[in-house]
Amino acid sequence: MSQDKKPDQIVFNRDTQRYDAALKPYATNVGAPAIKVTDNSSWKNRNILKANKQIQSKYLELKAAYDKMMEELEYNNLVYNARYNFEPIIGESYHLYRDKKEQPFLSIIAPSDCNFDFIGSFKLNSEHVWKKVNGTDNGLRTT
Repeated sequence: MSQDKKPDQIVFNRDTQRYDAALKPYATNVGAPAIKVTDNSSWKNRNILKANKQIQSKYLELKAAYDKMMEELEYNNLVYNARYNFEPIIGESYHLYRDKKEQPFLSIIAPSDCNFDFIGSFKLNSEHVWKKVNGTDNGLRTT
């Protein structure tokens, strides 16, 4: 037997030239219990389903928030691109209509007081974003 070759039961690290059995995360002596590979496929499958359900739920939540934000962006662009000859006041409700040429215009006149083609009611918030308003004039609420 050559000097470099150690018996199989001896744990010798050739790279560091040291005996390192005590540093191993597993037992190295002959009398140690055998290392058995456990079948964890049922645990994996169960947790894969849980993780996928959680990720899918988060995705649907983010998608709903994205869809709402895109709808708000469309309304905001619609109102800002509409015709109006006044400076809107933050917090006040305004009403968006279409004229005979199908062009949008913003007005302070409520839908109940006119016969214009009504699109919707909007409020300008403190961040200068137009928010769609639901309800009647006496019970306006933003969505």
